[in-house]
Amino acid sequence: MLIYGHRGARGEAPENTLPSFRKAMEAGVTRVELDLHLSSDHQLMVIHDPTLKRTTGIKGKVAAHTAAELIRLDARHGLAEWPTPCPIPTLEQLFRSCPEFEHYQLEVKSGSTVQSRRVIEAITALVGDYALQDKVVITSSSRTLLKYAQQIDCALPTGLVEEYGFLDPVKSALRYGCRFLALNWKLCNPARIKQAQRRGLHVSVWTVNDPQLMLKLEEMGVDSLITDVPQLAMRVLKGQSPSRLTE
Repeated sequence: MLIYGHRGARGEAPENTLPSFRKAMEAGVTRVELDLHLSSDHQLMVIHDPTLKRTTGIKGKVAAHTAAELIRLDARHGLAEWPTPCPIPTLEQLFRSCPEFEHYQLEVKSGSTVQSRRVIEAITALVGDYALQDKVVITSSSRTLLKYAQQIDCALPTGLVEEYGFLDPVKSALRYGCRFLALNWKLCNPARIKQAQRRGLHVSVWTVNDPQLMLKLEEMGVDSLITDVPQLAMRVLKGQSPSRLTE
């Protein structure tokens, strides 16, 4: 089972910052999941929320600021004990700083068709610049974005992020031509996982931080899990007894 660091290593460093991604790498995790918003000058910024308050302490929207303004902000507000400033990175900075990563799940927090077009164009161009076509999947819970990607025959694979499961997640992912299905762990059961895999979907499960749950999902046969604690996940999946993990 593959391991993806959630926002880098969210449980160990300020989320979606270069130190967080380096923490994942130090743990031996070479796959990461991260979130993207566009700046006012249409640069891809690595940040989860559409607003800045939670991670920087500053009021305002990401889309109201240029990339140059955003990278000057300190995004360690949610982990105040972190010793050094952590700027909001651009996706290009991440690609440039961490060439060792083998795969990226790029979750797009976009709704409108116009925003979908802009962000997909920006991702496609940047991925092409860094020759990462085989190392990226664009994921989203936005049906608008996934539908648009399908309509333009997007060159990059896509994935449905499903949290609630009001509709059949497997059917929804296939409807939009997805190759990944990123499921909330609460939606997982062996039958659903096997159904998805039989239809050619890679099943990635989030957010998994409990050792026993990691092992349970591994037994179910999920393809990958997304975790805040890459170091813990690596220890668990290398076979160390969960009862010894806090020793």
